Amino acid sequence: MDKYFSDYSEGELLPNLLKLTDKETIGQSEFEGFLFAELTLTDELSVRTKFNVKYIKKIHKLALGHLYAFAGKYRTVNLSKGGFLFPAAQFISKSMDAFEYGVLSRIPNRYFNQESLVRDIAIVHAELLFIHPFREGNGRTARVLANLMARKQGYQGLNFDKIDDKVFPEYVSAVQSAANKDYLPMERIITLLF
Repeated sequence: MDKYFSDYSEGELLPNLLKLTDKETIGQSEFEGFLFAELTLTDELSVRTKFNVKYIKKIHKLALGHLYAFAGKYRTVNLSKGGFLFPAAQFISKSMDAFEYGVLSRIPNRYFNQESLVRDIAIVHAELLFIHPFREGNGRTARVLANLMARKQGYQGLNFDKIDDKVFPEYVSAVQSAANKDYLPMERIITLLF
């Protein structure tokens, strides 16, 4: 079964600009794109960097623009994973506007303690993954953003390798908890990754 419910049939590859036809080569191209985006945006990072919806779209476009026409654009298909249905595509724009107004616009330029930074990274990460605004690459976009939020404050990026098979179910549950504005499960995970 395909990892997401969408308009594409089981096992079908997403159409791509490079006309790649095997999952391994596509996966490598996506990996290289996200690595490029993270390195580029880390180099550009400054105390004046604002994390907003435009910036999130920029991460996605930098990472996948070489491969997919939909890079940096909101998805137009409905998606689900493991029986969990993400917000409908028709509501993505409004959901992202609310996310920007209610969450992103409140991120301070400077944090005075790690606990406040962890809390905000957890909220941003959980909400972005819950909304799932893109057709592909949502988790990787959210991880790049989390790393950039930490680096802006002088920390290293988070160690997402700690989300192993044992922690992954807790991670998925933490994303789902965002539906109820419960961010404590994601805070515990982000603390683990620092």
